[in-house]
Amino acid sequence: MKAIRLSAHAREQAEFRGALEHETANAITSESWQAAANGRFECAMDFPFGSVWNGRGYQTKRVRPIFVEEATQIVVVTVYVYYF
Repeated sequence: MKAIRLSAHAREQAEFRGALEHETANAITSESWQAAANGRFECAMDFPFGSVWNGRGYQTKRVRPIFVEEATQIVVVTVYVYYF
């Protein structure tokens, strides 16, 4: 598997939205990739959460990275996170 690198924007957004770097990497290495806009890819993976985010309790966190596959690495462009 190619190395996975988060861009500065992806790292900032992941932190802001509550995704951990290993969750992003796990989603990319474990889940099926789907085509996304502008030649990018996306995937999504659910993780047990069982905690509070922005003052509200949630049981599950879904991490959805958007990324590009380059010759030697996978570069994550941004990361979306959903709580439910």
